[in-house]
Amino acid sequence: MVTASTRKNEVQKAEKMDYEIPVHELKGRLDVKEPLTLLDVREPWEYATAHIEGSKHIPMSEVPTRAHQELDPEEHIVVVCHHGVRSLNVAHWLRQQGFENAQSLRGGIDQWSRAIDSKVPLY
Repeated sequence: MVTASTRKNEVQKAEKMDYEIPVHELKGRLDVKEPLTLLDVREPWEYATAHIEGSKHIPMSEVPTRAHQELDPEEHIVVVCHHGVRSLNVAHWLRQQGFENAQSLRGGIDQWSRAIDSKVPLY
């Protein structure tokens, strides 16, 4: 028997976000001022070298101790690193912790700089 609760669960599963978001999609969301948190998980020297304006910096090693105090599990969180590997790992971990709207920026800040904002330095 299909109940309203079963149907709601099916819809929620179908609506789950991809684990990655392309740079052009993120740019579009930022352009329309969609509420989201850009979480930069690179090392401090990397963040100082290049970052997306408005991003929140929490180095990857500090995410487990700071996430629940500094991030909203209901908010859309886009995790950023250099090429997208660390950020994908963090996005997976965040989802396991109940942050269902966490995504990784595909290609990282490197792809952002190449495709969206050339003023962000490559390194």
